[in-house]
Amino acid sequence: MKMIRCVVRPEKEIDVVKNLEKSGFMALTKMDVLGRGKQKGIRVGSAKYDELAKTMLMLVVEDKDFPKAMEAFKTGARTGNPGDGKIFVTEVEEAITIRTREKAL
Repeated sequence: MKMIRCVVRPEKEIDVVKNLEKSGFMALTKMDVLGRGKQKGIRVGSAKYDELAKTMLMLVVEDKDFPKAMEAFKTGARTGNPGDGKIFVTEVEEAITIRTREKAL
């Protein structure tokens, strides 16, 4: 299993979620976050914003479903401009459903 954490522009959240749903991924976790990338924030007139609002989406998928999930994230989040976001992937050793105490997935 793999956990995919994807940080995207807030306005692209709906596109990413729709792409995931079309690909068969219904469950996910979503958080509003602040951050900055290589551009170190933005300047608007004399004001400088060091941290920008972003949305982080997290999803755990079976290894066989990983390419399909990655494509949903990449196509849904892309505008082609700096600040589109970043995708982080980690291995998941175990997932347990709290209510039933069964191993999930």
